[in-house]
Amino acid sequence: MTCPPVLILGWGNPSRGDDALGPLCLEQLRARVGESGAFEFVEDFQLQVEHALDLVGRQRVLFVDASLNCAAPFAVSTVEATRDASYSTHALSPAAVLDVFQRLQSSPPPPCTQLAIRGERFELGEAMSAQAQTNLAQAVDWACAWLQGQTF
Repeated sequence: MTCPPVLILGWGNPSRGDDALGPLCLEQLRARVGESGAFEFVEDFQLQVEHALDLVGRQRVLFVDASLNCAAPFAVSTVEATRDASYSTHALSPAAVLDVFQRLQSSPPPPCTQLAIRGERFELGEAMSAQAQTNLAQAVDWACAWLQGQTF
């Protein structure tokens, strides 16, 4: 069985205010581009070792998460396989997921891009901030263009 060529992997905790940006981005992308054979959307609370297997057979991958450290409205970067400090934890970075893929598959991972959406509030039980909602709208526009191959 073949898998869709493009994987969009978003993570975050919807109960922690702006930490929901990753899952909400996937939800809005699904609504805009639809469920087709070209894309697969995978949502989780955090990245784990098992996500390395989701990269098998892909042509490109987009990682989507909230960030307190990036500039608003969002930041885009290329992800390279790296064994970082998250490697030995239960929540991996995108770079560590690529490193696991490389070790398991004995081949380089597909091209991967990270979309970090600026968030402000991450406390348990908080609602999403107005600024995060604005940042999300702009990030979804960018991601739609990325999905259509118009940007990198």
